[in-house]
Amino acid sequence: MIIKLKQELMINNDKTIDGRGISVHVAYGAGLTLQFVHNVIVHNIRVHHILSKDGGMIRDSVKHIGLRTVSDGDAISLFGANRIWIDHCTLTKGADGLVDAIMASTAITISNCKFNHHNDVMLLGANDAFPQDKIMQVTVAFNRFGKGCIQRMPRCRWGFFHVVNNDYAKWEMYAIGGTANPTIISQGNRFKAADNPNTKEVTNRNGAPEALWRNWQWRSEGDLFKNGAFFRESGPEIKSTPFTEHTTIQFEPAKFVGRLTRKAGVIQCKIGKAC
Repeated sequence: MIIKLKQELMINNDKTIDGRGISVHVAYGAGLTLQFVHNVIVHNIRVHHILSKDGGMIRDSVKHIGLRTVSDGDAISLFGANRIWIDHCTLTKGADGLVDAIMASTAITISNCKFNHHNDVMLLGANDAFPQDKIMQVTVAFNRFGKGCIQRMPRCRWGFFHVVNNDYAKWEMYAIGGTANPTIISQGNRFKAADNPNTKEVTNRNGAPEALWRNWQWRSEGDLFKNGAFFRESGPEIKSTPFTEHTTIQFEPAKFVGRLTRKAGVIQCKIGKAC
């Protein structure tokens, strides 16, 4: 099933989009938008070749149709959204980002997904001049960032970001970046750099001076670095983070990342078997 959206699909509160049992592609048109909504799950769909659209009169609820301006071309866009779970999706080739979360979106988990062939993969906070994003809390776990991914896996601002047990392979610029004093805790990930000697560093502060970023809490624990990859740490030790083992995912040793991410992306379900 290929769903070609003429305009953004505006998703309401308390909704689950579940593609198990059928092959669902949202492709060759607009993407999914979660604006000022809560309690949404997006599961087991492919979203690819997403385009920017001109906007117009678009239904955003059962009782309301409103004017929307030009869409960015994100595969999945979160705007002031909270309690969101994106799981077992395969995302590639959008006009802008694959997952963008902005405007004080929070309580977000992006897990078991596969990302390929894209430049600006994941943006978490869009503006250094928007401190309201300090409330942003995002977990990025058990994902595969694979062939053709260039940067922003994720690119963070202001909030708290837990990056755990993901598989990163041959990014073309950097893997994890940010500005505006985000807290980034990287645990149990596997980072395999490309052969290009200029892209070995996992992290990127996007031009911020060291006098500024040296106090940002960017910490690596239990990560596995291959082919010369390295993570430039800064700021306080992990033990000083306000989040505890009861509020974050406990990471597994990075040597198990291949096994943990083996089924990342869309699940191939079989009749008569649990999926």
